[in-house]
Amino acid sequence: MKEKLQALVEQSMLSIRDAQTTQTLDALETQVLGRKGELTGLLRMMGGLSADEKPVMGQLLNEAKASIQDALNLRKEALMMQEKSAKLESEQIDITLPSRIQRIGHKHPVSFTQETVKDALIGLGFEFMDAPELEDYKYNFAALNYPENHPAMDEQMSFYVTDRHLLRTQTTALQGRTLTLKKPPFRYAITGRCFRNETVDATHHHSFHQIDVYMVDKGVSMADLKGTLAAFARRMFGSDVQVRFRPDFFPFVEPGVDYSISWKGGWLELGGAGLIHPNILRAHGLDPNEWSGFAFGLGIERIPMIQRGVDDLRLFLENDLRFLNQFGA
Repeated sequence: MKEKLQALVEQSMLSIRDAQTTQTLDALETQVLGRKGELTGLLRMMGGLSADEKPVMGQLLNEAKASIQDALNLRKEALMMQEKSAKLESEQIDITLPSRIQRIGHKHPVSFTQETVKDALIGLGFEFMDAPELEDYKYNFAALNYPENHPAMDEQMSFYVTDRHLLRTQTTALQGRTLTLKKPPFRYAITGRCFRNETVDATHHHSFHQIDVYMVDKGVSMADLKGTLAAFARRMFGSDVQVRFRPDFFPFVEPGVDYSISWKGGWLELGGAGLIHPNILRAHGLDPNEWSGFAFGLGIERIPMIQRGVDDLRLFLENDLRFLNQFGA
């Protein structure tokens, strides 16, 4: 048994010396000193020794175990230092190299336009509110004085989710919600996505963005509407812009107009406007002889299309960087 122990110690020391990785040492430790290792096997053989041999052999086994363990620890410490140095060498960073160019993005033209619109209208005293994109039929149509047979309410024109709910077709839907919850005087505006069951082409899309602006107070007139629109248009298109009204019909205003701006030698239509219809005021408990208001709205995409000469609405939603990068400045 002594010869086996001596051979085991000598072989273990050679293997420890030749080990090149800490993983090899861990495997060697398990092989020799583990619960089912070679030295443990020799310890189990002591049961067959005489009473005089057991103390002597037990001391030799303990000394052998301590020697092997010490050798393992020393070699492992040395290998760990080598491995750490090698890792640092392989992962070092050359600080003299030029840094990578950071690509800085920019706002989408629609987002930028929305923010510019908000700045202009907040400066005119309007407060912005939010409303759900999944709208109640009541607020999207009924509260806005739409007659029951109006074509805009047809299922072929809108995205109905249930009999009572649809994806809002206009941000004007907030007007009915506001009149239900708030008491005048007030000035509110909203900007957000709208949805219509349209055939997609250069001037139509199933998803688009709108801005809607309205106020209710005593003595509000068409002059207030035109003055507000003129101030808004000058902020968006330049100080020399003029606003023109032409009669038009919208269920929620009376009288109704479309408004245009003078732009590069011609007139460009922006959207619809008018005084809030008396029927809407009466439906919310307001006397039209005491209270009046105006409302106007336009498509957000319409503004950068005019400013940049874009002739296809689809470009704003196709995520083509060749197009979007032109708005980086």
